[in-house]
Amino acid sequence: MTNPPLAIANPFAGVDHGVALWFHAHLTPAFVSVLRGITEFGSSEWIAIVLSIAVLFFIFRRWWPSLLIMVVAVPGGMLLNECVKILVHRHRPFVDGWFVDWSGYSFASGHTIGATLLYGQLALFIIPAIKSRRGRALTISAASFVVALVGFSRIALGAHYLTDVLGGIFFGMIWLALCLLVARPLRRTALPPVLASVLPETAAVLVPVPVEADAPVAPVQTR
Repeated sequence: MTNPPLAIANPFAGVDHGVALWFHAHLTPAFVSVLRGITEFGSSEWIAIVLSIAVLFFIFRRWWPSLLIMVVAVPGGMLLNECVKILVHRHRPFVDGWFVDWSGYSFASGHTIGATLLYGQLALFIIPAIKSRRGRALTISAASFVVALVGFSRIALGAHYLTDVLGGIFFGMIWLALCLLVARPLRRTALPPVLASVLPETAAVLVPVPVEADAPVAPVQTR
């Protein structure tokens, strides 16, 4: 048996196993059916559908920087998460049972990070177009609620530990922030107004200019 490339001690192992066992004891066929319906909002298939629609929209509008950001943020982040799974090499809470329909490693949750990247990036595109604070708050709350539901479904099904889900949310938010910072120079290359207003403004730099005093004027002598 080979050791994982990146061995990380889990200080929350007791909480992780306790939560997993509690949900496992309360699983029913009806509950599993509901959870599987919820978890689809973070599945690779669903993300591919939504991403394809967004890509076609950006191509139609010729918003090339937005297209690049969307592709790097969502599929790019999900691909990096697969590398993290291989490095951490954490096994899932349950790998056998009538409710099991997954494989692979556990940390971090792929469904959760996919939902965080997809709905978080869509929210970043939508928020600037909303004028009211209430509308912006509602958009952020809706995206966060969907991400939380997907994460909860993965924990309740026994596909991931609690820290797997929290790690997926954390890594997803960090990756979105990095993509936002890297996209800042692109605002000089015809970004759509929606995305341009998301990026932070560049502060104007005031340069003091010395002003010479007026030279004294000699009095005019009269005869």
